[in-house]
Amino acid sequence: MNADRESTFVMTRQRTWVLTAIAVALFILLSWIFADGLLGPSLWNAEDWVSSPVITYLLILAIIAAGWRQAERIPADGLPLPVARGDMTPGQVDDPMGWRLLMGNVFLALFWLPVRFFVGRDWLSAGWHKITDPAWTGSGEALQAYWQRAVAIPESGRPAITYDWFRNFLQYMLDNGWYTWFAKLIAWGEMLVGLGLLVGALVGIAAFFGTAMNFSFMLAGSTSTNPVLFGLAVFLVLAWKVAGFWGLDRWLLPMLGTPWQRGGTRMT
Repeated sequence: MNADRESTFVMTRQRTWVLTAIAVALFILLSWIFADGLLGPSLWNAEDWVSSPVITYLLILAIIAAGWRQAERIPADGLPLPVARGDMTPGQVDDPMGWRLLMGNVFLALFWLPVRFFVGRDWLSAGWHKITDPAWTGSGEALQAYWQRAVAIPESGRPAITYDWFRNFLQYMLDNGWYTWFAKLIAWGEMLVGLGLLVGALVGIAAFFGTAMNFSFMLAGSTSTNPVLFGLAVFLVLAWKVAGFWGLDRWLLPMLGTPWQRGGTRMT
C-alpha cells in the first residue's frame, strides 16, 4: 500500500478552448440569473457604470483572451499533467484527481475567471455606491439606519436578527456611535474586495473578507445577493493558489513567498 500511483490528464489546445467556452458560458449564466441589467440592450449605464453591459462584454473578451493565450502556449500534442497519488502518510485521504487539478493547477485556472469577475464586480458596484454616498463616507447615517432596522423587534412576527448576541453587538455599536467610522470601513472594504477579485490580487484573502461581510449581513437579516456571493467566494478561498493566476497573483504569490511551489509551466 506504500507504492505511489500516478494519474495523468493531458491538457490540449482543444480542451483549453472547451474550458474557455465553459468559462464564458458560466459568466453569462451568472450574469443572467443572479443580476439584472448586465446583459441588457443599453450598453452604458451612467448611474451605475460598473454594471453596464459593455463591462460584461469586456470581461467576456478578457476570458477569451486568457484562453487564447493558454492555447497558444500548449504544444500541438498536448501537455501531460500527471498527478501523483500515494498513501505514504498514515490516515491521509487523497483528493480526486479532478479536484486537485481544479484547485491547484494553473492550466485549469480559466474556470475561476468568471467566478472572480462576477463576485468582484458585484462587490465593486456595492462599494462604489457607498463611497460616493455621503451618508456612508460622511456621517455614517446610512449604516446607522441599517443597524436600527436590524435590531428592532416587531410587535408581531420574527425579528430580522435571529441571534440575541448579534443583536446586542449591533446595539452596542449603535449606542457608542461606531457607525461613523464603521460605515467607511465597509464602503472601502467592499471596494478593495471587488478590485482584488477583478485584478486577481490576493484572491484568497479578498474572497475571505468578502465571505466575512456576507456572513455579517446575513446575520443581520439581509438576504439580497449575500447567499450567492458567499457560496461562490467560498470556492475562491479554496482555490486561492490558482484562482488569481490570470491576474496579479501570478507574480504576487511567488514574490510574497507563499508556502507552495508551482511546477514548471509554459505560461510564465
